[in-house]
Amino acid sequence: MHVQTLILGAGAAGLLCAGQAGPGALIVDHAAAPGEKIRISGGGRCNFTNLHTGPANFISQNPHFAKSALSRFSPQDFLALVDRHGIGWHEKTLGQLFCDRSARDIIAMLLAEMADVPLWLNTVIEEIGHDGAAFQVRLTRDGAAQTVSARNLVVATGGKSIPKMGATGLAYKIAEQFGHQLIEPRPALVPLTFDAGQFAPLAGVTQRVRAGCGSVSFDEAMLFTHRGLSGPAILQISSYWADGQTVRINLVPQTDLLGALKDLRRTAGKKQVSTVLTQFMPTRLVDHLLPALPAMGLLADQSDPALTALAKALQNWDLRPGGSEGYRTAEVTLGGVDTGGLSSRTMMSKTVPGLYFIGECVDVTGWLGGYNFQWAWASGYVAGQAIRDMG
Repeated sequence: MHVQTLILGAGAAGLLCAGQAGPGALIVDHAAAPGEKIRISGGGRCNFTNLHTGPANFISQNPHFAKSALSRFSPQDFLALVDRHGIGWHEKTLGQLFCDRSARDIIAMLLAEMADVPLWLNTVIEEIGHDGAAFQVRLTRDGAAQTVSARNLVVATGGKSIPKMGATGLAYKIAEQFGHQLIEPRPALVPLTFDAGQFAPLAGVTQRVRAGCGSVSFDEAMLFTHRGLSGPAILQISSYWADGQTVRINLVPQTDLLGALKDLRRTAGKKQVSTVLTQFMPTRLVDHLLPALPAMGLLADQSDPALTALAKALQNWDLRPGGSEGYRTAEVTLGGVDTGGLSSRTMMSKTVPGLYFIGECVDVTGWLGGYNFQWAWASGYVAGQAIRDMG
């Protein structure tokens, strides 16, 4: 069987690319249903883009690479598609857009857009080669072997995150087979783990914090878990953290804590320090931290240096994670196919004509909040357009 374009992977990037590539394309996936990561995202409502998307919201060895695709297919372009299909949506915090009803609406929209493109599910990719004229891909579909020949091969199989949903890192093997370099993949947007039981008494407690690593920081919610720390602030900073580094937590980021404590010393000096601190954070968190804090007893008895030390301890809490929860719970994979070997305008290989890499498998990783979906849409769009333009 010969097709113009064979797209490997029916996730966000692959499905949108198929709609752009149009007739002459075939999309295959080993899963039983398309768009599984779309389906589970955003609590089932799919945080499908972010209105504030820009190159600064992405991590890559080449921070300029994503500019072309993101400028040519913006959040407004995807939103126009959503509106055209009559899908209700709403904005949450920080520019995050979600479906009103269900993430399945996004999947249905993408399938409708690629109505002229066959979709083969339950299809395993066995072997890929190139005979000098076309790519030759040996597949097993519903137990039967078949070879598909294609002029263009689009790799949209994602990264290694969430293996229980079928993630395998196949894209990296294909990239290396055809001579492309990899930026070492690792889990990103992932909870951080600590010594067993360190935060178990606080499991379920949340606090708005500033989580920092190096020169980067995020002001969002942090969640204590039985295994360590999670929540948006921690997921965000996990993309910048590496083994052995510390994470700095400001537990009261929106307040001049020292000034507030001095004011309260005048007006509520007869209260215990622990009682006063519950104005700024949950009681369970205060109780957990209290034995290690430099000020205890009545607030009125605390000197300026003691309050300074207390504020510093709470606003500069250095923690050294033991690791992360890994690909099992990571929302995305950091690193991937080195952008140095790809065209930023088309996503095609610079050395292997007709070979494209799009979506999560490329070394472009977005922040939490819809940015990674926007990269999937944008990279899929420019690849699909390039294929369509070539005819």
